[in-house]
Amino acid sequence: MLLALYYLLWFLLCISILSLLAGLVRPVYVLWFLDRMNRLKVLKIYGCASLILLSILFIWKYFLDLFSA
Repeated sequence: MLLALYYLLWFLLCISILSLLAGLVRPVYVLWFLDRMNRLKVLKIYGCASLILLSILFIWKYFLDLFSA
């Protein structure tokens, strides 16, 4: 069960990074739900999401390696 959650977090990280890259090219692709679309908002939304997911995954990996050793 934990492995499935780990893979889900990796999948969400990949989607977030791909959305970040697509939004830097054309912000309307990923910010269609906002009234104003610019690259700074793309960086704020998807960049923060990517950093948060990446930090969760690194913490998870560190603690899983710590407890399995």
